[in-house]
Amino acid sequence: MLSALIADFRIIFERDPAARNWLEVLFCYPGLQALLFHRCCHWLHGIGIPFIPRLLSQLSRFVTGIEIHPGAKIGHGVFIDHGMGVVIGETAIVGDYCLIYQGVTLGGTGKESGKRHPTLGENAVVGAGAKVLGNIQIGNNVRIGAGSVVLRDVPSDCTVVGIPGRIVYRSGVRV
Repeated sequence: MLSALIADFRIIFERDPAARNWLEVLFCYPGLQALLFHRCCHWLHGIGIPFIPRLLSQLSRFVTGIEIHPGAKIGHGVFIDHGMGVVIGETAIVGDYCLIYQGVTLGGTGKESGKRHPTLGENAVVGAGAKVLGNIQIGNNVRIGAGSVVLRDVPSDCTVVGIPGRIVYRSGVRV
């Protein structure tokens, strides 16, 4: 858990030129605060402690405006930038070094049981207000445009935009 927390701090300094120092980042970046809460809640959830992880995640939601279910799996070096309104569901998986902007939902599509939320590969970027819904796979190095609604798998190295989301670039080539 410590290595993940260190990576979460470091990625902010790499990706945000406004980040001035560790103290400012710790106290003024709600995305980092939500991840700190989540990593503790996820650990408690993982060892089978009932109720407390959900209660703490609701406290985090109140403090940060970001909702991450304790069951969600979040990789190292994830950056939730301007995070207000982000929702990450129980069975979502977020790969290492993903960038998630405000208003993003990694959600389900109904009352399914089991794995029902998306999986983001490494280095994915999910633009403001985008919705990625259902048990779908988003590959590595995928960019999802602001406001897009993605309902199907996306292979690695693609850019997706629109409602419903469609691939407009594949490995840097317009399609």
